[in-house]
Amino acid sequence: MTVIEHDFGLADRLTERRFARLLELDALHEANIRANPLPYLERASERIFRLSEVLQDALAAYKAQPPEDAFDARSIVVDAAEYDRLKKCVTILEAGYTKFGARDDIL
Repeated sequence: MTVIEHDFGLADRLTERRFARLLELDALHEANIRANPLPYLERASERIFRLSEVLQDALAAYKAQPPEDAFDARSIVVDAAEYDRLKKCVTILEAGYTKFGARDDIL
């Protein structure tokens, strides 16, 4: 005797639920996502574009050299844990940007 597996659309519903959660939508939108996905895909595309811009701006700000007259005698004290956290953030930004299509014209 063989067992025929069928998920009755569970995988699709889980995908729609995850998509709605990533777009920060409530459960009422899940049926709309299934019926008319285009506005939600446009919203996701816009959000991806905005996040990409933020990453580009963050890396450009990190890579930018300050003007020579910007250096003064002030000193800033940061504890080791905060410094390590900031260095990890920069490493993650650089690795992600390199992995997912960095544009050389801004770096």
